[in-house]
Amino acid sequence: MSITVPAEFEKKIDEVIGHYPVSKRSASLPLLHLWQESFGHISDEAIDWIAAKLELQPINILELVTFYPMFRRQPFGKHHIRVCRTLSCALGGSYETHACFKKHCGADGDDHGPVHSEDGKYTIEFVECLASCGTAPVVMMNDDFYEAVDEAKVKELLQKYQ
Repeated sequence: MSITVPAEFEKKIDEVIGHYPVSKRSASLPLLHLWQESFGHISDEAIDWIAAKLELQPINILELVTFYPMFRRQPFGKHHIRVCRTLSCALGGSYETHACFKKHCGADGDDHGPVHSEDGKYTIEFVECLASCGTAPVVMMNDDFYEAVDEAKVKELLQKYQ
């Protein structure tokens, strides 16, 4: 493994693992959250390191990272914008909302993965269900949740998250 983890961070990791005496595997999600909070994203090296720490195969960690939309595999902008694209939100205008974010952020790219603003401040991506189907379209900015996001709300949110 080619990754060096600061001793203080490893101490936090060991503390989290200690909360799961029956099975280290149960610490997988908390460790992934802690890693992402500390380093911004979860690289292949991070997956290998966490798997080794928990005495698991890397695939056991990778499957969590690729299943849950809150985990990032690459560096993202300062502000992470997630737009729900499941049926209720799509019918409620989420594709238009996504396009508005791209337009007002100066981001370019297709809708098949994260797109980044030219200044690197924003990363915009579609995600699956954010669990508020009746108030579509739904958006998360970083960890904050917003409902019924139209173009006016997009502009307001971008002002708030400068």
